[in-house]
Amino acid sequence: MKLRAATVFLALLAYNPSLALAATCHPDRALFQGRGAPVEVSVEIADSGEERARGLMFRRDLPPGQGMLFIYESPQPISFWMRNTLIPLDMIFIDARGEVRHVHPMAQPLDETEIPGAAPGDPEPERLMVLEVPGGDAARLGIRPGMVLSHPRLPQDGALAPCD
Repeated sequence: MKLRAATVFLALLAYNPSLALAATCHPDRALFQGRGAPVEVSVEIADSGEERARGLMFRRDLPPGQGMLFIYESPQPISFWMRNTLIPLDMIFIDARGEVRHVHPMAQPLDETEIPGAAPGDPEPERLMVLEVPGGDAARLGIRPGMVLSHPRLPQDGALAPCD
């Protein structure tokens, strides 16, 4: 019986690979999958123009395992800077399917140099979300390009790891 159930699951997985990454999602959590154990980050949402413009400016600390998830109305080329940001940050750039496409580590406080959301040569530079976490957290948590985000604010019909 167990063998039959496993065979049915593998057949469904071959038909729809995203079933393997389906997850229970919460609006205040970013769940990354794809390399080893899932990684969860507690997030604040910045989804209005005003919230995205302010971001994490003027904050003096951001605890490990926490971050701010910037959500745009539609995928678009984006870049960030660190004006009035007092702490180093890692920026995790995510496409509309939830795939981590680029990670910029250790953005320097107060630096006004633009940080692009796409690595040079990326043929699909549009991003729907950006997660900012404390500098060094992306490496510490093992978040890298190719991993997949599960979050209820991703378009679920195209998500690589849709919510349950």
